[in-house]
Amino acid sequence: MTLDNLLNKPCRIHFIGVGGSGIFPLVQIFHSRGHILQGSDNNPGDTIETEKQMGVTVYMGHKAEQVNGADLVIYSAAIMEDNPELVAAREQGIPVFERTQILGWLSGKYTDCISVAGAHGKTTTTALLSQILISAGLDPTCIIGGKLPLIQGSGRAGSSSIMAVEACEFKDGFHRLASDIAVILNVNADHLDYFGDLDAIIRSFRQFAENASRLIIACGDDKNTQIALQGVNKKILTYGFNPGNDYTAENIEIIDPLHQDFDLMFQGDKLARISLRIPGRHNILNALAACAAALAVGATPKQLAEAIPGFRGAVRRFEFLGKTRGITIVDDYAHHPAELEATLKVAMEMDYNQVWAVFQPFTFSRTKFLLDEFAQALKIPQRAVMSAIMGGREHNTYGVETKDLAEKIPGSVWFETFEEITDYVMRNAQEGDLVITMGCGDVYKCAYMMLDWESV
Repeated sequence: MTLDNLLNKPCRIHFIGVGGSGIFPLVQIFHSRGHILQGSDNNPGDTIETEKQMGVTVYMGHKAEQVNGADLVIYSAAIMEDNPELVAAREQGIPVFERTQILGWLSGKYTDCISVAGAHGKTTTTALLSQILISAGLDPTCIIGGKLPLIQGSGRAGSSSIMAVEACEFKDGFHRLASDIAVILNVNADHLDYFGDLDAIIRSFRQFAENASRLIIACGDDKNTQIALQGVNKKILTYGFNPGNDYTAENIEIIDPLHQDFDLMFQGDKLARISLRIPGRHNILNALAACAAALAVGATPKQLAEAIPGFRGAVRRFEFLGKTRGITIVDDYAHHPAELEATLKVAMEMDYNQVWAVFQPFTFSRTKFLLDEFAQALKIPQRAVMSAIMGGREHNTYGVETKDLAEKIPGSVWFETFEEITDYVMRNAQEGDLVITMGCGDVYKCAYMMLDWESV
């Protein structure tokens, strides 16, 4: 049975990994279309609580009988093939689709599908692009890898021809998207458990670009991106700080650590003065990409200038959570060395006494392959505290532990539990310090534990 036949009327959909950032926007979109939704996950969290409030039936833990009665099962790439619900669904003949297959089908329903790819910056750029398009009245459908406060979630079903979708390269999943406009922010070594080396990643991004039907928007300052685009016979617009790019930022003015203004330029002509309320030069690049994509589907420079100041970042992207005992607590999704480096350099430029990085490594393979790069990034702040590695979709066949990383970072410490981390940080951090929890797992829970901490 095809997805068109399954989804042209309300049906019962079961999601394996329902609390994941990639699944949540699909939950929101299919909920808005009247489908009956249920799902399972191993880890409780804010997303699951939101889904329960929407009326989604959520099971904690994975059991074969939980798929009984489902018309369709959707699972994330993090789910292993021996998952009991996945096995049971296949045994029962229930149609089973991986998340990127659903995204591919969904993206094909739009004639202005903007797919945003890159090793880092995808969520911020897709979220900012979505904010611009919504604020401009262009009514897009949005699939974001993090929560956008404007829509109180990460997914939105619009009625126009425009779709903004975060496109992940893991297992070549972004090749399934029916991209009309492909945005490439950067190309770095990641997911080496699948790709093997950087050359394979570059080839994958080249195929992603080749698949775009109309336009490629790419960072002209990023060497690997430009290598990926060699020989691609498509219309390409570039952006960056270098003057040879089509879109550039000029007259940059740092108003305060969380506010920077710049002139948006296109081929030497000023389009608008942009007021960006998220920190770092890397976010100016993200904003240039979002502006270029929004303009390509009908937004005006005036609408960009009006919409962007209202964007204060996606949830878990340098998100200010609060202060306790004079200590500022921030949470960030950074989980790749390049992301850690960008975020920590911005933090170090702020007016804090000390910066604490509380990092949760995610997946054994990434930690093993990029161990030296993680160590270099975590040497940037004054203090580095780490948790045990969150394996996610993997078993530890790589023989790596957090202590291997800690040994490369002078003065760093690591603990098995969030309780130990919280107690250590809160007993040693001082008034005027900044603590950033970092990682794509559940390390954000540690940040909230710090805000609630009371000495014993």
